[in-house]
Amino acid sequence: MKPPSFATAPIPEIPTAAIEYQPGVCNIGPAEISRRRRAGYVGLAATVVLLGVLVAIGAPPFARLIIALPAAVAVSGYLQARLHFCAGFGSRGVFNFGPLGQTHEVADKEARRRDRARAMQIGVASLVLGVAVGVAAFLLPL
Repeated sequence: MKPPSFATAPIPEIPTAAIEYQPGVCNIGPAEISRRRRAGYVGLAATVVLLGVLVAIGAPPFARLIIALPAAVAVSGYLQARLHFCAGFGSRGVFNFGPLGQTHEVADKEARRRDRARAMQIGVASLVLGVAVGVAAFLLPL
């Protein structure tokens, strides 16, 4: 079975100086990028703390699968920061290069389609990597 095209599409490199909307490539500016990076840090910290607690209380391996959730949040935050692309904004058809909380509509249908495709890529990658972390925690011989 052939994987969906969005799962195999190459991820273009974004120049750090890119500060304008580019359909399917860049839909957030510096303030939003910082917010996504912070989400990655919070997700990573939650993953580590939760795993530590589960190990400390002697939780069964099956319970350790729960760390897939904060791990997916961490992956999503870091991916969005790295790609300069917010999956939520892409799904909703908006972008923001100004202060936090300010968004602008994407008018072009083709641009919205490309944004939705990129949002789906980020969502799938976050889910897959989050689950992989959860499975790794499950398999830890503790």
